[in-house]
Amino acid sequence: MRLLRPIVPAFVALVIAGSSAVAEDAKPGEAKPAAKVSFYRDVRPIIQDRCQGCHQPAKAQGGLVMTGYAAIKKGGESESPGFVPGDPDTSEVVSQITAVGDQPPAMPKGGPPLKPDQIELLRRWVAEGAADDTPEITETAVDMAHPPVYTLPPVLTSLDYSPDGSLLAVSGYHEVLLHQVDGSGVVARLVGLSERIESARFSPDGKRLAVTGGSPGRFGEVQIWDVAARELKQSVLVTYDTVYGASWSTDGTKVAFGCADNTCRAIDAGTGKQVFFQGAHNDWVLDTVFSVDSSHLVSVSRDRSMKLNEVATERFVDNVTSITPGALKGGLISVDRHPKKDELLVGGADGTPKIYQMHRTKARVIGDDFNLIRAFDAMPGRLFSVRYNADGSRILAGSSSDGQGEVRVYQEADAKLVSRFASENGAIYAVAYRPDGKQVATAGFDGMVRLWDPETGKLVKEFLPVPAEPASVAQAAK
Repeated sequence: MRLLRPIVPAFVALVIAGSSAVAEDAKPGEAKPAAKVSFYRDVRPIIQDRCQGCHQPAKAQGGLVMTGYAAIKKGGESESPGFVPGDPDTSEVVSQITAVGDQPPAMPKGGPPLKPDQIELLRRWVAEGAADDTPEITETAVDMAHPPVYTLPPVLTSLDYSPDGSLLAVSGYHEVLLHQVDGSGVVARLVGLSERIESARFSPDGKRLAVTGGSPGRFGEVQIWDVAARELKQSVLVTYDTVYGASWSTDGTKVAFGCADNTCRAIDAGTGKQVFFQGAHNDWVLDTVFSVDSSHLVSVSRDRSMKLNEVATERFVDNVTSITPGALKGGLISVDRHPKKDELLVGGADGTPKIYQMHRTKARVIGDDFNLIRAFDAMPGRLFSVRYNADGSRILAGSSSDGQGEVRVYQEADAKLVSRFASENGAIYAVAYRPDGKQVATAGFDGMVRLWDPETGKLVKEFLPVPAEPASVAQAAK
């Protein structure tokens, strides 16, 4: 797998070089001339934020890709170059974002126009010669035609079975891999813009896949894929860090997710338009789930709270968990809803799976944890993933402690332990229950997917979900 290389030294070098150039041009007693516009530092973030959702290798509308200098300069289906250095008036990238008389700009399509200062920045960059100052270390070529090449197993953060039980979605680097459920082979590789994939969830009808992730410190992204066509339908760029915890509304019209800017959001799955925003948390929001009727949305966070929100009004309703200081021993990481009723399975830093009722039926009293229905046995370390089975009769939980993972299956009704199985090969970050209830999948730090019999805890199969050289994998395991 390609490793992320440090970009800080290159960035600092660019800043120093820019500062030196300004200092050399300035004369004593005169105002310093404005520094030249930088493509990498000034222009690229604007394009990344406003253009790449529709103009990237997996979704090149108009044949135009805007994920790198060379691709932007090449242009799209019009066969005109994206820009002509030194001539902003004949450059497509400038004309498309500029209003003409009473006519609004053509781009961004379906979104608000760029701000005047952003348009002027792009014009200046082209007028100044459209220099490319992209550090070589940031250039990558990863897309559907050039899928990732792995030399080591990637850390796996997400697993999900399709509703009909025919596919298993596994997170990778820049991609989600769709596997046969018996681990016999890859069906498809859905390669997108995001380097880091945090969650992948099938829609209720199994026809689409919602993916959340991004590039740390650069952008977050929500992808909506047509599973059968292997086609990216929506790419919504949001915030400046990776996003987490995708969940679908019951009717499949909305996708919710959590953000590292402490917000919980939801988009229309058909248009990509944001339809819900909640800022009640005070730390990263790591997972989400809708109520049975999709009227409410629940979010869990590193701030140790699980919050209930009304979707239509975007109103924060209640803290589902106790607000008493010390009642929760750490942040919450994963949440799932009972398939048939508004009860919530949650796990986090305290290692104890718990079930809460979603809606409070008694006035809050300081010190209470009234919504708690049931707590299961504490597991070693932190819980990174908790899931119900298809009928809600069993729960599945995966944890990590001191470099080892453990998975447990419990009966939901009485918290009786059904089976437990451990992995000495690293943390467990993702678990999933096959819809027929006869298999569970686990994955985590060592990059292997393991299939288990949930009744006995017996390992059925393990496999590497990404194409890689066997020798490299064997060496990594030593």
